[in-house]
Amino acid sequence: MAELKTRPNDQSVENFLNRVENDTKREDSFSILELMREETGDEPIMWGDSIVGFGRYSYKYASGREAEWFLTGFSPRKQNLTLYIMDGFKGYHELLEKLGKHSTGKSCLYIKKLEDVDKEVLRELVSKSVEHMKETNA
Repeated sequence: MAELKTRPNDQSVENFLNRVENDTKREDSFSILELMREETGDEPIMWGDSIVGFGRYSYKYASGREAEWFLTGFSPRKQNLTLYIMDGFKGYHELLEKLGKHSTGKSCLYIKKLEDVDKEVLRELVSKSVEHMKETNA
């Protein structure tokens, strides 16, 4: 079975974020970095070439294979800022209604600019997700 390509490494998070071309996206990325650092109590680590992750948890596939992933993280993608809410969005309906302009995927929260969302609601969403992930993967 193939190994995950996105793995933690020792690349500099700050250097990665400083290379984000769009000024607003770069500034937003540093704000999200601080928010996630505060909510997790963890230092950021690069996962692959483009994801900033915080914390870690282990999980097991139905096949029995085990893997490790980050508790939460983000990536300043070309189209938007992608925040990884690893427990998904079930149970967060009220928070998402108050969040502001966004879209979601299975575990991805997509926002164009940080000013489009309520930062305190975003903080609560990240905090609750990390808490849930720690409780269910302890």
